[in-house]
Amino acid sequence: MLVGDIDVHPIADGTFRASPSYFGDHVTAHGHEDFFSRHGHAWLPIGCFLVRTGSHVVLVDTGMGPAMRDDGPRMLVGGQLMAGLRAIGVRPADVDAVVLTHLHTDHCGWLFDLAGQPVFPRADIWFGAADWPKFVLDPQSTMFDHTRHGLQSADGGRLHLVEADTTVVPGVDLTMTPGHTPGHLSVVVSSGVSRALLLGDAIICPVQLDEPDWQSIGDVDPDLARRVRERLFRELEGEHTWGAGAHFPELQFGRVLAGEARRWIG
Repeated sequence: MLVGDIDVHPIADGTFRASPSYFGDHVTAHGHEDFFSRHGHAWLPIGCFLVRTGSHVVLVDTGMGPAMRDDGPRMLVGGQLMAGLRAIGVRPADVDAVVLTHLHTDHCGWLFDLAGQPVFPRADIWFGAADWPKFVLDPQSTMFDHTRHGLQSADGGRLHLVEADTTVVPGVDLTMTPGHTPGHLSVVVSSGVSRALLLGDAIICPVQLDEPDWQSIGDVDPDLARRVRERLFRELEGEHTWGAGAHFPELQFGRVLAGEARRWIG
């Protein structure tokens, strides 16, 4: 995806298998058999995005890491981010900044190794401040122990806990999109008139445009998440604005075609 003169490269760390109940107890596959296409499940990527501005390399989310979890409504299997980076000629030491849309395990899995050492040794780390107490300070959270230890032990000068819209590097800005988690944020890549929104889990899949009552079982505040999702869909009606979420099928960018019956176009 080219955004003006900025390159945005989607990379899948692995696979996210979602049953209809992941989107709510009321959700069934009926009417969306094309989405829940494999034994009644949706098979989606665990997505990361490598942004190259010409002067900076920014990685948005770090996937699940070499790990897996299966809690019934969803199964997550990671481990492929490093291969994806190598395939496009990027080494961990090349990354200047890591932006975490939120601190769920499938978005920060490659942040630290099992000893709590940073996988991206030169990178500053950016994430929503409100996620810190929920995930890093709470030993009962779902965060991997080595990730929690790595964040707690990290050089404080490298950690940027974001509380309001801000700029990471020229052309890469952060906007607060809470609801899925307290500190969830999205990334706005812009160059000239072109914009790309990297949505994290603020929108799980484009189907939610047609099914606004579909939630994520991970939403900490479903009502706020719904309002934020609608705000983002409205932004994606812009002629020069495209977007992709971490679990969009094939990590394909798209936008909303406005009108009496809005629809998603990829």
